[in-house]
Amino acid sequence: MAAKRGRIGLREVRALGPGEDMWDAGPGAVTGFGIRRQRSEAVAYVLIFRTAEGRSRRYTIGRHGAPWTPDAARDEARRILAVVTGGGDPATAKKEMREAPTVAELCQDYLAAAEAGRLTTRRSGTKKASTLAADRSRIESHVLPLLGPRKVRSVTTADIEAFMHDVADGKTHRREHLGRARAVRVVRGNMGAASRTVGMLGAIFAFAVKKGMRPDNPARGVLRPADGKRDRRLTAEEYAALARGLEKALRPAAEGEKPRRAMWPHAVAAIRFLALTGWRSGEALTLRWREVDLPRRTARLGDTKTGASMRALPHAACAVLEVQRATTGGDPAGLVFPPARGGEDSTMTGFKRAMAKAVELAELPKDVTAHVLRHSFASVAADLDLSEIAIAALIGHRGRSVTSRYVHSADAVLLAAADKVAGEVARQMGAPGAEVTDLASVRDYRARV
Repeated sequence: MAAKRGRIGLREVRALGPGEDMWDAGPGAVTGFGIRRQRSEAVAYVLIFRTAEGRSRRYTIGRHGAPWTPDAARDEARRILAVVTGGGDPATAKKEMREAPTVAELCQDYLAAAEAGRLTTRRSGTKKASTLAADRSRIESHVLPLLGPRKVRSVTTADIEAFMHDVADGKTHRREHLGRARAVRVVRGNMGAASRTVGMLGAIFAFAVKKGMRPDNPARGVLRPADGKRDRRLTAEEYAALARGLEKALRPAAEGEKPRRAMWPHAVAAIRFLALTGWRSGEALTLRWREVDLPRRTARLGDTKTGASMRALPHAACAVLEVQRATTGGDPAGLVFPPARGGEDSTMTGFKRAMAKAVELAELPKDVTAHVLRHSFASVAADLDLSEIAIAALIGHRGRSVTSRYVHSADAVLLAAADKVAGEVARQMGAPGAEVTDLASVRDYRARV
């Protein structure tokens, strides 16, 4: 049956039967413009044209209904033909856009490249496992729900700004079950999460530019809110309160107190160790005995946030380690601060909760975290007039000399500096108090749980 021809209007659209099509003809008609209905009730506006190379192309403008009417679709057909006249191929461009990678696919490629070590950080190294875990969490928690289906090429700076505000307003807030008994993850959207996630998106879209997925980075130039960084430090009174909280954490609730169990003793020891050294919590929790040289009061960390690092151990911290060695056995491959459950490859995943519990028992504000202990240690060092270089060496900041990587033990000056700072921290905490762990307390804890 020959295709119908005539001026396409609303009447013709309504009268078109299943499997029929009609092509525009008459005054004001656009060559190649038509309507088509297959088995459904939907009518589609189409355009058939030839490219500059002579190839026939079929372009679907859209289905009848807002915004497409016969007149609007005819105007769109004229615009497309003008592009074709200029040498363009709208049909191929539309197909490429349809098959273009999404933000979800871009994130997957980015994580795969990072895990394979093909991406370098600003320090010319590869991303740490903890950083990759944080990136993956932010992608799954915020990026995929809000931007995942979007095409990489279509994302604009305005989209990134809207995304940032949505995360800050808690649009991605939810509670997820992780498939294990009582294992849940709470996704919280706030200003800090928004700022850090947009910063990560900047790196992801820079990766997209490098891979030729788009010409520019839409996250560049987005004004991010402050990342929640504060200059919080403990006062002498708060140090003393923390010490009392750690002592209370080692025993069950007394009569008249709110019921609670004693805390895992190795978690208590880790908190005290962090207060006396200013280390990052991840450095202490992954520390193994083969990295500790107690006679020389030195720790050689093979992989930290800033690469390999040598740390001076003050006498107060060594006292904590001596007790830990007596209770753990001191196996060179073993963890200095082992978890309550898990094998040799497991670390103390509940340390953040333990830190919060100790803070609660100490009746301190909730903003006291392991990082606050690190900042407080550095602040005490500054109060004692230690130089920035000495403080950086004590807490593992980047910036030490190239020759430091060949030094295997801390020198007397650095050890004296470590003792000076840790001694002042211990004094404010009401020293002594290194014996926070003993074998009996570990056995009692395991018996209760």
